[in-house]
Amino acid sequence: MSERPSVLFVCVHNAGRSQMAAAYLNHLSGGRVEVRSAGSEPAEAVNPAAVEAMLEEGIDIHAEKPKVLTTEAVKDSDVVITMGCGDTCPVFPGKRYEDWQLEDPAGKGVDSVRPIRDEIKSRIEALIAELLPAGGADR
Repeated sequence: MSERPSVLFVCVHNAGRSQMAAAYLNHLSGGRVEVRSAGSEPAEAVNPAAVEAMLEEGIDIHAEKPKVLTTEAVKDSDVVITMGCGDTCPVFPGKRYEDWQLEDPAGKGVDSVRPIRDEIKSRIEALIAELLPAGGADR
């Protein structure tokens, strides 16, 4: 892994889970992790309920745009975290892969998205603890 670890979040539409995860990792790591997100079949826009749920946390993702998953994005990332994209994610030897089983927020209201958001936040906090051990960022 490079000095600044890089993480790619992938879900089908890149409109909910992966956008929330990317925003949390960016925010909570203070920019010490390079963050990407993409989807195997990107939606037209980020899920409005995900935008609202993240605003409650003080994180604005309304300007984010769903992006298509590319082989380059996978190659350029140290850790690839999938969220329900199945076999559409390219696999490269030597990469760390995780599959986070999270409910899809598509079509759900903000009340249903909050528990998904909260689960993502706790997983991101654990990921940051692994990627940026205390004191390791000051080298």
